[in-house]
Amino acid sequence: MSSQEFTSEKLHCHNEYGVLKKVIVVSPRYMDTDRSSNEMQKKSRNKNIHIETAMKQHKDFVSVLEANGVEVIYLESKESLYEQVFTRDIGFCLGNNLFVATMGRTIRKQEENVIMKWLKEHQYPFDKIETSSIEGGDVIIDGQTIWIGVSDRTSEAAIQQLSNKLKGYYVHSLPLANNILHLDCAFNVLSNDTAIVYSKALTKEDLQVLQKHYKLIEITDEEQLNLATNVLSIGNKKIVSLAQNDRINNVLRGNGFEVIEVEFSEIIKSNGSFRCCSMPLLRE
Repeated sequence: MSSQEFTSEKLHCHNEYGVLKKVIVVSPRYMDTDRSSNEMQKKSRNKNIHIETAMKQHKDFVSVLEANGVEVIYLESKESLYEQVFTRDIGFCLGNNLFVATMGRTIRKQEENVIMKWLKEHQYPFDKIETSSIEGGDVIIDGQTIWIGVSDRTSEAAIQQLSNKLKGYYVHSLPLANNILHLDCAFNVLSNDTAIVYSKALTKEDLQVLQKHYKLIEITDEEQLNLATNVLSIGNKKIVSLAQNDRINNVLRGNGFEVIEVEFSEIIKSNGSFRCCSMPLLRE
């Protein structure tokens, strides 16, 4: 457990693009794609992760966050939890409460206990979702609108349970193509009027709904393999993005965003990038 000091500010996240002030991460020191429960990763990658490189890249990511005023909280990494680096999946903050997810794979269920133990120790409010699985990578918030991917990891039953708890919110489920792990691998909200999308992952009808809310910036097939939608907004139209996605990074710059490029080539081997590796607790 980290010995760092914690601020007394409460939990609060109202969207995906407010100024990020506090976030939970886990070191990738125990990542192991050979044992991954991610079937899509197994099919698309044939090399295991170089841990020293992954740890350096993750440290560079954290340094960018800290340089932009973000308080970074490390949870203890455990050798048996080799996908623990993807902290976004184990919970999501909505308003002033944190919902602890129900993980879709048995190997990751112990991560639920790790985050709940930490939340209890530091007296953070949370609500455990007890129905069938739902993971934070499928949950994208924008004010009173919640977009939730229906995937192999998130069920309609869990979405309904969450919707019942969220009075006053508009919850819209988005069924995903079979080759998409989470919604944030195909869609992400970058500002109040702009989103990034991989259209092939969504139905025509859902794309039409999204177009009523946002200007949609399209990514290519190759960029989707490099998780181009899985950027992390840190506020004031600043975005942390994978360095190798140079085309879409330039498109984002042309749309008024400041893009901070960070190399993350090792960690994306397990089908997760910057959004996956961060659980925001506080945005202004």
